[in-house]
Formats: sequence, structure tokens, C-alpha cells
Amino acid sequence: MSTTDSSATTGAGATTGAGATVTVGSGGSSAPAAGGTPDDSNSAPSDSGTNTGTSTATTSTSGSGTSTLPVSLTLPALNLPPPTGPKVLVLYDAPAGSEYQKLGFSYAIMLRNLLGHFDAAVDVLPVQEYQAGQVDAHAATFYLGSDYNAALPATFLHDAAATAKTLVWFKYNLWELANDASLGFGASHGIAFDRLRGMNAVPSAANPQPGFFDQVVYKKLSFVKYYNYDAAANRLNADPDIGVVTIADPAKAKELVPIYDTATGEEAPYIVRAGTFWYVADVPFSFIGPRDRYLVIADLLHDMLGINHAESHRAMVRLEDVDAKVSVQTMKKLTDLMEGKGIPFSMALIPHYKDPLGYANGGVPQDIPLAQATDLKTAANYATAHGGQVVMHGYTHQYGAQQNPWTGVSGDDYEFWDIVNNKPVAEDSQLWAYGRLQAGLAELAAANLRPIAWETPHYQASANTSKVVPLAFDTTYQRVVYYTADQPDFSPHAGKDFTAGQLFPYVIQRDWYNQRVLPENLGNIEYDIRKVDPMSFYNYTWQDIALNAQYAWVVRDGFASFFFHPFWAEKDMDTPGYEDFKSLLDAIGAQGYTWVAPGSLK
Repeated sequence: MSTTDSSATTGAGATTGAGATVTVGSGGSSAPAAGGTPDDSNSAPSDSGTNTGTSTATTSTSGSGTSTLPVSLTLPALNLPPPTGPKVLVLYDAPAGSEYQKLGFSYAIMLRNLLGHFDAAVDVLPVQEYQAGQVDAHAATFYLGSDYNAALPATFLHDAAATAKTLVWFKYNLWELANDASLGFGASHGIAFDRLRGMNAVPSAANPQPGFFDQVVYKKLSFVKYYNYDAAANRLNADPDIGVVTIADPAKAKELVPIYDTATGEEAPYIVRAGTFWYVADVPFSFIGPRDRYLVIADLLHDMLGINHAESHRAMVRLEDVDAKVSVQTMKKLTDLMEGKGIPFSMALIPHYKDPLGYANGGVPQDIPLAQATDLKTAANYATAHGGQVVMHGYTHQYGAQQNPWTGVSGDDYEFWDIVNNKPVAEDSQLWAYGRLQAGLAELAAANLRPIAWETPHYQASANTSKVVPLAFDTTYQRVVYYTADQPDFSPHAGKDFTAGQLFPYVIQRDWYNQRVLPENLGNIEYDIRKVDPMSFYNYTWQDIALNAQYAWVVRDGFASFFFHPFWAEKDMDTPGYEDFKSLLDAIGAQGYTWVAPGSLK
């Protein structure tokens, strides 16, 4: 069995987000360099994610990824109400002809998603396409400076210097605004750009960790910036550069958040505010994690937008990969534990169990629809009668009669993404994905089980799948992987595509694919049992997750949300799963979080 339920989006020390891998000593900055336009399919002028129209087609019951699905389906239109939040502009660098042409776009998607917490009406476009007056036409503008020395349009620089509207500037190219005396920005805002800082020295096998500004201190906690150096390949996985500004006039500008170089002890401003202008020293969407400076921005977006949500700290817990092979005894034990503590919960239920290669059944294939899954129905009915809610976790949570990538067994493999070849599956289309969603819903309905949300298997699906989820579910409960094109091409070339895996600290009312997303932001308990399961090879303790919850508290309306695989509580696993789960529930409750049911969130 596979014990993780994500791609690169959870697990011990794992990071999400978009980021470039750099060959050390190759010349140039660790950030991409030089301009262009993203894929048109995702560059809608407002709120992204095109609505799907109505069409009728016949689904096939053949093919490696399909099961018995409805003979014909009609893809309904997606009719969402207009956003109720502020009108926001997100500008990003798109260096034409560069391998990193779309990296800034991936950051823009991630920022746009966080703005979905405020139900903002978001316009996303390359800064090179900026038109005069657009800054003042929006309540707030965010510029993501990810391309070193990008040539910014004079109209944008003029409007940025003169506007009284909120403008948030990230990382590079502030010097074009702050150091041009003709624009008058420095005099009016009291800020001067000083210099860039990156690694203290070039990493090497002899000196693999020379240090950089890697610790952001906010609300008395130190948030990290990810760093990994592969000496054998001479490859650096990090985003060490920051822009250092000087506060020339303390009456006009002030440092809100500092950043420290832990190797040298130096301090620099991380976030500076001068009236309606904000400067953030890096782009906090690269290599993110549950204790990353990403949470600082997630919280400060309230102040940047002038929308101060009330202080609220809620917690959620989900039982994961509940399928036809579930132990009724274990599910009852976990249900009774949470009911006894007054903790509402959910269970990620896989409607149709498949083991086409017989991996878990002595070489004999198995196919168990929900109608025949007696133990699953017994466990689910008991849970729903005692405080549990159902989340539909894929249809089969695996793909056809093949290993994708592990065993082909439900709960182990990806369903809506070819992870072996890192591309959409062969049948990928909105209609194909919608058919699987409807098939799963039909099996649940026949068992009188009504899901309150959807969760994508391993948190990764194609853009087509993510776009049709809102046609079947008004809510999802997950992390999400996003792409810079609907049919991404990740091969090395100018304008290659990027993925962006994102966790959320709060509810997102509308994301890039028009999904409403409930957060899972802490991860899950894991044990190293590689002797019996080579896919389960690391430890992630309940103490790790409890520490993540402490960091999540800095977000004023944030959540502490995690999941747990019931099989860890089974005696034959020879792990302290049940006791660790109990300890984690107690620890999160002791921190002051209020447990809530996902179906109760508005």
C-alpha cells in the first residue's frame, strides 16, 4: 500500500510551489532572465479558467483508464456568480525566448489563488503587455519581479510611481522605479534600492552550505526558505536572491518584517511599507512548505488588500483512502475516539476499488464496486452516524490495468495524471473526467452516501479534470497542482511549461480552475516501513505536524488541517499509529484551534 496521498505536495520536508533548478557556476542569477506571453488557454482577462460549454458525447468503456461509465453524458455549463471582492491586477515577467518564460506565470497563478480567499476579481497578464492607467483602474496591483533586469514598460513605471492605489512589488527590478530621479518615487516614498544579495559564496562539495538570507521572522516565529545543494550534480535547488532596500525617510517608510542570514547574522528588510506601496524582498511562491515565509504573505494579504478578516483558528481532520479493503474495526475505533472528543471529521472515500494486476490479492485481479463493498458501507455508515462526512476521493484512485506508478491498486496510484510520463493520460478530456466523477457519484448515491466535497487522488490531475470538478462539486478539500498550459510541455525548450503545487492556509473561494478549495496544509503522519512496503520510506511524526500547526497560527483566519490513513492504527502495522493520532488531536486542540466539519464552512 502507498502511504502518501500527494505528489510533491506533502511529506517530510517536502516543498511545493514553482521553482527553477540552477547549475551552480553557470553564470547569471538563480532567477530566470529575459519577455513573452503565456498559453492563451489560461490567459483569460479576468478570474482565469474558462467556463465549459454544453456538449454531448458518448464515452467509451474501452481504453486503459476507463471503467463502466454512463453511455452518454452532457457537459453542463459552469455558471458562477461574479466575484464579490476587490478588482486586482497581477503582473508578471515573461522573458521571451527563455526556458523560464512561463516561470513568472506559475507564480502569478499561485498569487491569484491566494487572492481567491478574498473572492477578488483578478486580471493576470505579463507586465510587458501593461497599458497606461491599469494600475489606477484596480484596487490593488501586484508585480512579481522574477526576471532579473527585465525591461519594464515606461507606462508601468510612471503609473507605479504616481499611483495612490495599493501596489505590491516583489523582488527584482525595483531599481528601475526607485533609482530614477525623474519618477520622483524615492523622494515621495522614502525608499532607495540598495543591492541584491544571494549566496554568501558559491556552493561546492567542500562548502555545500555557504549560507544566504534564509530566515524570515514574523509574529515571533522564524520562517524558512528552502535550500538543497546536490554536490554530485553541482545543482542548487533554492531561491536565495533578495532585494535589499534602504529606508531613506523613516517618516514615509518602515520595515514590517525582517529577514536574517543565519550564517552571518546579518539582518535586512524583508517587507517594507510606504503608505500604499509594499516591497517584498523575494518571490515567496518558490519552494514553499508548511513553515515557509509563504505563510507570512498569506496573512499580510489581508492588510495589503485592506480586508481584515476576524481572527479565527479552525482545525480539520480527514481519514484518508477509505476503500473496500478498509477495516471496520479500525474505522469504528477512530470514529469513537473523535466522537468522544467532540471532533467532527471527514473520510476520503474511494467508491470503486480496483486491483487489476492482483498485486494485493495473490496475483488474482479484483474489481469491487461500492454496491459489493460491504465493509466499506458498514464503516462509512457508522462514521456518518457519529460525526463523519464523506469526501469523494477519486472514482477508483488508480489508472487502468497498469502501474501509475506503483501497483495499479486503488489508493496507491494516480487516476487523472500519467505520473510515469508526467503528462495527461491518453484519454484526457473534460468529458472523460466528468464521466468518472459522475460514475463515482452514482455509486455513492446508490449507497445513500452524499459527499460534501471532492479530493483529487494524490492531489494531481490534468487541467481538464480540475476544470470540470466544479461542474460536479461545489467544493474541493485538498492541495492542488497547477500548470502553465492545459496541455503542458515540460521538455527543455524556450517557453517550457511549469507546474505549481500549492497548499492553502485558508478557504479559497475560487481558484485558477474555478474550484472552491478547503485547506489541507499540515501533512500526514508517516512511518518508515520500507522493509514491507518500499513506497513507505520516511518518517513524518505527529510532533512535526503539531509544529506545522503552530506556524499556521500566524495566519489570522488560518486552519490546521491534516489527514490520517486508518491503516496506521491497525495492530499488524506494528506502528504507534493510533496513539500518535490521538496525541496529535490533543496537541492541536491544546494550541487553541476549534475543530470544525468541512461541510459547515461557508
